[in-house]
Amino acid sequence: MVNLTLPRKQIGIAVIWNPSGQVLIAKRKASGTMGGLWEFPGGKIEPGETAAECIIREVREELAIAVAVGAHLISIEHTYPTFHLSAIVHHCQHIDGIPQPIESDEIRWVEVSDLDKYQFPAANYAIIEAILQSRTNI
Repeated sequence: MVNLTLPRKQIGIAVIWNPSGQVLIAKRKASGTMGGLWEFPGGKIEPGETAAECIIREVREELAIAVAVGAHLISIEHTYPTFHLSAIVHHCQHIDGIPQPIESDEIRWVEVSDLDKYQFPAANYAIIEAILQSRTNI
């Protein structure tokens, strides 16, 4: 059940793949909300912007790379203690640039099988499960 009294955040999230089949994750800045946790890149969808447009913009701003937005992976509704999150997640292909941790403390290309070694915010575990399911259905 969505708590209507909490602020709502609508975000676009990228599961960015490299040619080796690894995904890119970023470690949130220690000083910020959910600091020190790992996440899939993305950010707030601006008014009039599609999720795909948001992902392209956010990835360019946060990582200095270009991606091609692919298939929709999952949509998530998750309530944290201080806000409600609506996320639209897409598979993306890394197409240009060397990833830089502009808005994070660290970034890493990781094997999908190693994602369980990293601590993520609660909503991200649905993304990981969707990635694992999509790989078994290929």
